[in-house]
Amino acid sequence: MSKPSLPQGTRDFSASTVRKRHYIFQTIRNIFELYGFQPLETPAMENLDTLMGKYGEEGDKLIFKILNNGLDNPAKLDQIQQDFQKVLEGKNTKGITERALRYDLTIPFARYVAMNHGQLTMPFKRYQIQPVWRADRPQKGRYREFYQCDADVVGSYSLLNEVELASIYATVFQQLGVAVTIKINSRKILAALAEICGGADKMVDITVAIDKLDKIGLEKVKEELAGRGLTEMQIQTIEQYLSIEGDNATKISALKALLGDNQTGNKGIAELEWLLSYHAGSETGKSLQADFTLARGLNYYTGIIFEVKANDAQMGSIGGGGRYDDLTSTFDVPNIPGVGISFGVDRIYDVMEELQLFPSEVQTGTKVLFFNLGDAESKAAFQLMQQLRAKGVAAELYHQNAKFDKQFKYADKKQIPYAVMIGSKELSEKVLVLKNLITGVQETLSSEGLLAFAF
Repeated sequence: MSKPSLPQGTRDFSASTVRKRHYIFQTIRNIFELYGFQPLETPAMENLDTLMGKYGEEGDKLIFKILNNGLDNPAKLDQIQQDFQKVLEGKNTKGITERALRYDLTIPFARYVAMNHGQLTMPFKRYQIQPVWRADRPQKGRYREFYQCDADVVGSYSLLNEVELASIYATVFQQLGVAVTIKINSRKILAALAEICGGADKMVDITVAIDKLDKIGLEKVKEELAGRGLTEMQIQTIEQYLSIEGDNATKISALKALLGDNQTGNKGIAELEWLLSYHAGSETGKSLQADFTLARGLNYYTGIIFEVKANDAQMGSIGGGGRYDDLTSTFDVPNIPGVGISFGVDRIYDVMEELQLFPSEVQTGTKVLFFNLGDAESKAAFQLMQQLRAKGVAAELYHQNAKFDKQFKYADKKQIPYAVMIGSKELSEKVLVLKNLITGVQETLSSEGLLAFAF
């Protein structure tokens, strides 16, 4: 029998890890609710045609497809072999697969809106906290199964939504103690770059290449652009674009000079300036940085785009999103604008763990351990423990009568801060001993005193 193992790119989570992750989830959820977003959940799997073609050439390759049932039917063996051959050629066939695990939460949300838009109050603000799956190469900060926390608004073209989403990012990371830079750009600006470099049909080629800048460097990006058919002069323009530096005002000024009177680009610049003006002088504004190298490789973005980086850790983006004003049209429901952001919880966890940012109280589950010091004593302890639990205090009774040392070690390993000891002497005197296992201080209390104690 082989040793038990996990699929590559997936993980088990211990109690300590689950508590830390829950702390992140709850912080994000509280802010989402504070801003008026309501929860939604969608299935882990979607129909394959719901997902394919929505994430660009690179994204489609990372979709986990689910094999149909009944592929072992001998009567259909020839057809199955033909269908598998099509799959190996990169084609899709319903004979082999009709469903896939969701790649993100945005497309399933767009599908939900398309199916239910007649019953939704617009603008519709939803948040979603669920796992997604990508057939990526596992490495630090990159997993095949991971959680996303999304907030989206549909049914509104107003840039006030982008203003609020930027505030959500800043507020969440401030509460988590993670110093971040919130990078912003606009797909309209990238579309303008494509227009002055040969036409709108170059948009995908340019954005896919630019999106790899951090990973492969400028020279490799230039090589990829050349391989995609761009001329040397067009590549020089893109290099000039990617070389824009300085503070936000300086960058925008240089961009205006580069794009000239291009209407699409000027509209994108105006939207960025409007967003920045709303946060001028605020804590959120200090985190916002115009970054024209930001491309967000997903094809459905149409306006302002976001990406969040941790300032003090070597980690890829820990959040991202943007405006997608025509996403539901892929489901034959046009003219429903939308904008959304996503938090990469697994990467946020890794950053917080590296920087030791989790509060110590996050680790605490059980607050009080009642020692088991005999049959009569444990019965008295159990009754008192139930009263503590009724007051919302997490408590345990050690499972058997054992030496003090063993019970203290149990409390230490589980990081339980308090111990209650009721021995034969305490039982006869109707008192108990409460010991703070962190400070070592102990005191004798009545049952009433324990129930009134501020744990």
